[in-house]
Amino acid sequence: MLYPYMTLPDETEIVHSEIINKDGREMVKVYIERPIDGGFANATCWLPDYTWENVKGFSQKDIDYFSDIIHSGAHLFFDFARNGGFDSASNF
Repeated sequence: MLYPYMTLPDETEIVHSEIINKDGREMVKVYIERPIDGGFANATCWLPDYTWENVKGFSQKDIDYFSDIIHSGAHLFFDFARNGGFDSASNF
């Protein structure tokens, strides 16, 4: 399941997974998508490693910008992933 995190002014959507256990580690998948002519630009970042994969249609400048957002909110991604997304976590 993916939960909404943020929509940027240019319609870029940032969403995240619930906690995913991989090799005995808690991880969160952060997925970024922006509408472009004929489809979408997209990328995936895995926390806590900050590993990027499947980057399509984004420049390195874009990825650097998204990295800043993800780094500054990493603790939130984990909190929200544990509690069913922003809407559920904000009810505590």
